[in-house]
Amino acid sequence: MDTPAAGAAGRAVDGRTERGRQTREKIADALLSLLDDGEASFPADRVAERAGVSRRLVFHHFEDMAQLVDTAIARRLDDLAGRIGPLPTDGPRDTRVTALTEQRARILEWITPARLAVLRLDSPSEKVRQAVRQVTDFARQRLADVFAVELDPLPADRRTDLLNALDAATTWGAWHHWRNRGLAPEDARRTMALTVHALLAAAAGPDHPNRTGCP
Repeated sequence: MDTPAAGAAGRAVDGRTERGRQTREKIADALLSLLDDGEASFPADRVAERAGVSRRLVFHHFEDMAQLVDTAIARRLDDLAGRIGPLPTDGPRDTRVTALTEQRARILEWITPARLAVLRLDSPSEKVRQAVRQVTDFARQRLADVFAVELDPLPADRRTDLLNALDAATTWGAWHHWRNRGLAPEDARRTMALTVHALLAAAAGPDHPNRTGCP
């Protein structure tokens, strides 16, 4: 049986562990805050100031700044799941395209600072690479679900080609290209929607059951 002293010691250890976890999250969130402010480099002093901790404490919790950046980016990618809501998988095509592109535009704009930071990492950790893969795989599956009406009647090769094209037009690479060309977020969203409509219309032959966009 544990003695009262042993129980108190255990609670103290648990308390230190929890405080350490909270401090690590606060430091990672401080880096993400700088990232969202448009900063491209993250000196330890700036991160410590934003987090309200000492520079020494930053390096107590993280081996180096590369590990901190890696941890913060993985945290941002993990947070993405909470921003993804349900999308319609039936009904008029225009409704589905609008719902998808509005959600994609909002999420892709929000995730852009983190995605740019990933590109700057010399060697992203397996955790970051896995998080990016999970996000992109999930996004592709959502396309297959939202546009199943248009995709499923197609022969396998045409279905794959169309899904690949839809995937390319609705992921971060295309979004970053449009924003880099000077398009405002709403203009980029409309361009994405137009591209999706064009791809769906072009892939459907004259005998496709959803050629006109009305299930």
